[in-house]
Amino acid sequence: MMGMEGVQMHLISKEMLEKMPSMEKLRMILDNVKEGKIVVLETGLTPEEEAKLIEMTMLEIDHENFIGIEVESYPVRERGVFSKLFGKPKGRLTVIGPANRLKTLEKQADVIKALVQV
Repeated sequence: MMGMEGVQMHLISKEMLEKMPSMEKLRMILDNVKEGKIVVLETGLTPEEEAKLIEMTMLEIDHENFIGIEVESYPVRERGVFSKLFGKPKGRLTVIGPANRLKTLEKQADVIKALVQV
């Protein structure tokens, strides 16, 4: 959009995330963040996906002035015994952005306060 200044945010629905294989999802997130966009996921990543995203990020730091990512998720609420044993825990909402644009100011059980720099 010509003449508009700001930070682009991508709000990704649970339905879209569930249709994507893990690697496709992580590549989409990382590509958007590398372009300076903030990505907000309606449902968070699994611990395995988050670890892989960080691993992928580390491999791409310093390429094309990319300095890394900032990732914040709401914690998973208490779950039942069976879902603890057999389910894959996911955060309720995840915010991911370039480390030089997204700064977490405070994180509580139900609030993530962040500063997005233009």
